[in-house]
Order: sequence, then structure tokens, then C-alpha cells
Amino acid sequence: MGHGALRAGLPLLAFALFIGGWEWAVAYWQIKPIVLPAPSAILDAAIVHCDLLMLSAWNTLKLSMIAFVLAVTAGVFLAALFSQSRILEHAFFPYAVILQVTPIVAIAPLIQIWVGIENVETALVLLAFIAAFFPVLSNMTIGLRAADRGLMDLFRLHGAGRIQTFFRLQLPASLPFLLSGMKVSGGLSVIGLVVAEFVAGSGQSGGLAWRIIEAGNRLQIARMFAALVFLSVLGLAIYGLLRVAEHLLLRRWHAGDN
Repeated sequence: MGHGALRAGLPLLAFALFIGGWEWAVAYWQIKPIVLPAPSAILDAAIVHCDLLMLSAWNTLKLSMIAFVLAVTAGVFLAALFSQSRILEHAFFPYAVILQVTPIVAIAPLIQIWVGIENVETALVLLAFIAAFFPVLSNMTIGLRAADRGLMDLFRLHGAGRIQTFFRLQLPASLPFLLSGMKVSGGLSVIGLVVAEFVAGSGQSGGLAWRIIEAGNRLQIARMFAALVFLSVLGLAIYGLLRVAEHLLLRRWHAGDN
């Protein structure tokens, strides 16, 4: 118990030392707030603009979660098709790779033109979806292929069809891979949305990325840092929730093996 408490407390101690050192350095070297505000100034800005930042955080969360759900749905569906047909996998998987390695900033203007300048939120969701899609597809494809060969043969020996084998063997076996991909995808959905909003340069969505742009244009650096803190907390919360879900589901998954 003591060791566990020490491990849990170390990050908090490191954070406190970092913030304290930052506050001291700003005061000691008299760094201008326009260059680097002190943590206390950032906290004041976060309190003053809390309502606006919370609303922007909700907008960012809403759009990123829509993109995340679409990415998981599409990734699982395509991975299921690929697991049933090598021809489909060889034909279409390279295009998924191309989509993954294409920079969001390069295709953002094109997506915005296609969906219409007035449909900024749709463009942002599509771009976040593109960023979050590949980890789910890749991990799920690997997971479906990782089903035990001996069990696959056993299912065939007992006359199980492809659909029955998929739902009773391949899909349960792929769960750890899917959850791992979802953890990556959840963070990428937020990153993709932020990058897309930076590129769009529009306040129609009212997300945290726009608040950072807005504060930077007005040289409100403390407020910009406050929005960045909200964004970091949002990303950590999504990752933490997905990690907890992974732990709970895998614990039941392993319990089911016993």
C-alpha cells in the first residue's frame, strides 16, 4: 500500500516542483507576461474565463467524440471485412495507410470546400475522423487475424460457419487489440480536431483551439495558456476513461477464460 501511494504521489510531487519552479523563474527573471505568464496568472485567467472555456471544452469534446465513434465503427466494420477476405484487405488497406500518412493540414482546405464553408463543424468532424480512424482499423485487423489457429481448426471441425466463428472466436479474441487501438484513437480524435480548427481558422465551432487562436491574436497569453490547460485536461480525461474501460473489460475477458 505504501509503495502504491508513493507511485501515485510522485507525479503530483513532480508537478508541484515544476509549477513552483516556473512561478519562481518568472518572478526572479522578471519575464514579461506576453512572453511567459506565471502559473498564478494562468490560474486567474482560467477562473475569469471559466464559463467560456468550459463551453469551448464541451464543443471540442462533443465533436471529437462524434469523430471517435465514427472512427471506431468504420474501423471495426472494415477490419471485419478484411478478416473475411484477403482480396479486400490487399485492395483497400493501402488506401487507409495513405489516408493516415496524409497530413491533416494538407487536406483540411479541400475538405472544407467539399462540405461547404458554412459547415465548419462537419469539416472538423471529418478531419478528426481521418486522424482517429487508422489505429482502430490496424489494431482490429491484427486482432482478428490473431485468433488461435488451433481453435479456428476446432471450430471448422465442428461445422461452425464463418459468421459463427467470427462472432464466437475472432471478435472476442480481438478485444485487447481493439481497446489498445481505441486508446490511441481517442487522443488522435482530439488532436485531429484541434489541428483542423487551427487550419479552418473559424470560430463557428467555438472549440478550445479557436480560443487559443483568439487569445493569441489579442496577445492574451495567460488566457491562451489557460485554454491549453483545459485542452490537456480534456485529452488526459479521455485517455484515462478509455484506460479504465480497457482495464475493466479485459479483467472480465480474462476472467471468462478461466
